[in-house]
Amino acid sequence: MLSKKSALLAAMAAGALALSACGGGSDDAASEEASGLNLVAEGALTVCSDIPYPPFEFEENGEYTGFDMDLMKEIAAGMDLELSVQDVGFDGLQSGAVLGARQCDIGASAVTITEERKANLAFSDPYYDSLQSILVPKGSDITSIDDLAGKKVGVQQGTTGATYAAEKAPEAELVQFPSDAEMYAAIQAGNVDALLQDLPVNIGHTEDGAFTIAEELPTDEQYGFIMAKTGSEELVAAVNEQLKTLRDNGKYQEIYDSYFAE
Repeated sequence: MLSKKSALLAAMAAGALALSACGGGSDDAASEEASGLNLVAEGALTVCSDIPYPPFEFEENGEYTGFDMDLMKEIAAGMDLELSVQDVGFDGLQSGAVLGARQCDIGASAVTITEERKANLAFSDPYYDSLQSILVPKGSDITSIDDLAGKKVGVQQGTTGATYAAEKAPEAELVQFPSDAEMYAAIQAGNVDALLQDLPVNIGHTEDGAFTIAEELPTDEQYGFIMAKTGSEELVAAVNEQLKTLRDNGKYQEIYDSYFAE
């Protein structure tokens, strides 16, 4: 049996050990902070995206999926982080406002890399090469961008498609919408004559046979994941490392083929 003095010393030692064990969380937090990732929520990669925008991001069976979302799942897993997704408007995302407000760590929403956007955003390495396109009702007399003069053309506000349409079809009447969902509803209702936006999204609208691609428009555009302009250097490097790993191990190609292979 222990003496009272021995028992007291043993209790003190046990208490010190318990405090040391409890302090592990602080060490982990300090380690995370030292890593420079500066995440919005500890242990999670918080992603903002303008949903739906198939095939890049959309909701299916109560879960977010799509090319961007599947890549984000792999990137988060490779960084030993949980994935958290928030649905936000594209304009606030591509302007950098959402990231600047610390609503999320990264934006994954088919964002084209441009010099103008680089002034407010940090981009990952490119992960997708994109074309613009013109969607029209089947039987339309619009066969090229030259036929858009005097026509109502739906575009998504804040996108490179809207910029391209303004530059290349100056005589068209551009009608701006907040997202693809409203654009597609407008052409279905006959309120616009055509939609000018990213090719994969327009292709998705041809599946029922009522609409067709009038013209594909090469633009040399590439998508990148976006992060805050300042303070995200380590996160950008970590995301680029994961993208390289996914390309090297074949997982990127597997995901790509599941959405774009003909």
